Amino acid sequence: MSVSDELTSIQRCLDDLCRSVGRLEQQMGSGGLDIRRVRADADHLRESVALLREAAAAPAAARRPDLVTIPDTPYDTTLWTDSDDEGLGARGRHAP
Repeated sequence: MSVSDELTSIQRCLDDLCRSVGRLEQQMGSGGLDIRRVRADADHLRESVALLREAAAAPAAARRPDLVTIPDTPYDTTLWTDSDDEGLGARGRHAP
């Protein structure tokens, strides 16, 4: 099965689950902690499948970020003339 077919199958199962949870809510009442937790979990699954569907629809090139090449040449030391040496304090200052 393709990814689209799998996602469609999952969506059908989730629709069935949500209908069943709705019927349970009618029978048991929607105020209990357990049924609210089941409803929240079912809603969370629905949102997660929607995110998966969006990710599957995105082109493959858009999923992978571009790599940034970092040169091996040393950095210009003048970039750090106004900074402190880590753990050593500022240049020209002495401990009391």
